[in-house]
Amino acid sequence: MTPSTPASGQNSGSRPTRLMKSRLVENRMSHREGLRTDSIYFTLNGAPFRILGGSIHYFRVPRPYWRDRLLKLKACGLNTLTTYVPWNLHEPEKGVYCFSEQLDLEAYIHLAAELGLWVILRPGPYICAELDLGGLPSWLLRDKNMKLRTTYLGFTTAVNSYFDKLIPRVAHLQFKRGGPIIAVQVENEYGSYAKDEQYLMFVKEALLSRGITELLLTCDNREGLKCGGLDVITLLMHLYVSGCELFVLQPQKPLLVMEYWCGWFDVWGEPHHVFSAQDMTAVLKELLDRGVSINLYMFHGGTSFGFMNGAVDLGSYKSQINSYDYDAPLSESGDYTNKYHLLKNLLRSFQKLPHLPAVQGKRVYEPVVLSEHISLWESLQCVDRPFSSDDPVNMEDLPVNHNSGQSYGYTLYETTIYRGGALNSRNHVRDRALVFIDKHFSGVLDYRTQEIVLPQSEVNKNVNRFLTTKFSKSKKKH
Repeated sequence: MTPSTPASGQNSGSRPTRLMKSRLVENRMSHREGLRTDSIYFTLNGAPFRILGGSIHYFRVPRPYWRDRLLKLKACGLNTLTTYVPWNLHEPEKGVYCFSEQLDLEAYIHLAAELGLWVILRPGPYICAELDLGGLPSWLLRDKNMKLRTTYLGFTTAVNSYFDKLIPRVAHLQFKRGGPIIAVQVENEYGSYAKDEQYLMFVKEALLSRGITELLLTCDNREGLKCGGLDVITLLMHLYVSGCELFVLQPQKPLLVMEYWCGWFDVWGEPHHVFSAQDMTAVLKELLDRGVSINLYMFHGGTSFGFMNGAVDLGSYKSQINSYDYDAPLSESGDYTNKYHLLKNLLRSFQKLPHLPAVQGKRVYEPVVLSEHISLWESLQCVDRPFSSDDPVNMEDLPVNHNSGQSYGYTLYETTIYRGGALNSRNHVRDRALVFIDKHFSGVLDYRTQEIVLPQSEVNKNVNRFLTTKFSKSKKKH
């Protein structure tokens, strides 16, 4: 949006200077009225507005496929994209930031705007999202007194440093400045945690002080709403809910189911979750008939690449798998599902929908034959000198990565034993530990198996080796 310039031949003295143009544009943008909740319906720029949203995480979709996935979201009849912002991926080491290539959040939001989609941003700092430590960077744990998601100075200082880098990248993309961001979420599901009454206010002020001016949201389940809300609109998240509970908490306010769970995540060792497509459309129809706004979590799940997948620990520690298919309307590979077509037919009554983008082609590759390999034990010759300690050290506390510790991957613990017997993890192994004696595999320790028997040695001592993956502390409570 730019002011018009005088026609050729007019008095040049009346022509706006570059500074005047900038002020005119800024003034015009400031009159754009963002998402409002003054009645039982949302309004955007003063007109009634219904949020028909779907979640797609840019960090779970290869960048070359971003456009394809967002086009399919719009073709289904949705008008709003929601995404989390993972702190641990954007600041992998303390003070080292990454906002390029796969993590180019600005490019992702610009693409949404180009395709005619609004955006609800969920920057955390904690996001859950089935990410390791809920999206918090593991180097925070190097502080022995750390109190995550509280106003503990060590945590708030780290959040402020991160927001100093993150928020300026998105503030200019807000609706009132001509961008697509119509709302920003304050933290995530804090009512289920609720360790510090001042914490949400700290996050809110951290956003406002850096230029966030759009509608602020919180998101939680029914019980969490009672202890984790703010003086902003509070959203309900639940799979099979009509939305009526929010009338009691916030009468005469618009209703939004921020996370309508059309699927679920999977954990190692358990079956893939599948939710009924017919049940999904039936409940969504009821919500829409009531005038409720919705956001599908997930519309397209994608993949938790590398070691970014988190875990649940509700009595039993269970690691999530790398696939984040989520039984979503778009499959992990971006294919249409029965859910997608039923959802599109439901939303067709709200607007004229574009044609479906073509299904992306698949390729079958020839089998790969490995001609060379190196064993784990041989590879140890290529690494730095081992770190010695009298007691086991968590990988986050290892003196590596510029003293940011190790966030992902494997750690090899090695010790000397003098006799056989029972080896008990005392439930300290959070993912999996492979146990070797003199390079010979002896067993696995995980949440299901906490003790294995080590054989007596024929020599005086053996080297006992444990190869374990990261102790992931991400928790999801529902």
